[in-house]
Amino acid sequence: MELINVQNYIVPDEAKVVETSDNRFILANTEPISYGELKHKCIIPVFSKDNESTISHSEFIDCIGLATEKFFASEKIIHPAIRISHPIKGRIPDAAGKPADALLEEEKTIYYERMAFVYEVPGITSTINGNKLSLSIGGVRAYNSENLYGKKTEEHFKVFIGFKNHVCINLCISTDGFLDDLRVMSVQELFNRVFQLLTRFDAEKQINHLSTLSEYALNEHQFAQLVGKSRLYQYLPPKTKKALNTVVPISDSQISTVGRDYYESKSFCRSESGDIDMWKVYNLFTAATKSSYIDTFLDRNVGSLLFINSLVDHIRDRKQSWFLT
Repeated sequence: MELINVQNYIVPDEAKVVETSDNRFILANTEPISYGELKHKCIIPVFSKDNESTISHSEFIDCIGLATEKFFASEKIIHPAIRISHPIKGRIPDAAGKPADALLEEEKTIYYERMAFVYEVPGITSTINGNKLSLSIGGVRAYNSENLYGKKTEEHFKVFIGFKNHVCINLCISTDGFLDDLRVMSVQELFNRVFQLLTRFDAEKQINHLSTLSEYALNEHQFAQLVGKSRLYQYLPPKTKKALNTVVPISDSQISTVGRDYYESKSFCRSESGDIDMWKVYNLFTAATKSSYIDTFLDRNVGSLLFINSLVDHIRDRKQSWFLT
């Protein structure tokens, strides 16, 4: 793998950007932020025992952007959408003891504990049930997963490649396109691992699989049973829960959102007969994951497809499913 220099990769100035990826891929508990603000106005945390710098949020974004541009060399890459949460505020030494409401902007410091971003490749698209999907690449960084009080060690990242549904800005991510615990010591190692992920990801395979979901459906009774048993799941005895070999990927409140949107979603609600196909059910789940914290968002999104796959196995192959029987 060639050596790379992320410092030479520059995300364009926002003032010159014509198009930016939609930042509604996650909503609750987060705020949008510009790349420029993240890069130039946020301090970079260090490992306190040796004062070694962490890989900054902007370096992470730059690294994924460079890998994406190199792999999809003939494609246009849309400016990344970025969302952050959990601000860690501070102040410079000269402002010690000064009342918070009297602080000047130049006396304040800040960084964000958690950050997620998405690049979009608009030239690689497909359509499922009238929904346009475009290839998307991104990642999540959460400093709360690092021991910043110790010496520099491997840093943790989550990286994905999958598709974004333009109807609802839901991400469609499978296990094949997800690195859930990527640990690296350097930006170079991060680039290499991300490039390997892009190389082995089969976009056509994922689209073909997602397309089959609309071939299967639940009736109103089955959907009600699914929602009810998903709510009961957390109360099952551990032994019973383990025997199911299926995990409900989203929280109790998110299951309630799925139930509400079965009736109210403009794009993925039930039919007049009460039936709902599994593509719509999948999108109800991925929409619900958007109320997650940044550090759990991708895991719940990927888990949603695994969960839906288990339901399809029951419908298609008559495999046992506690949630539908």
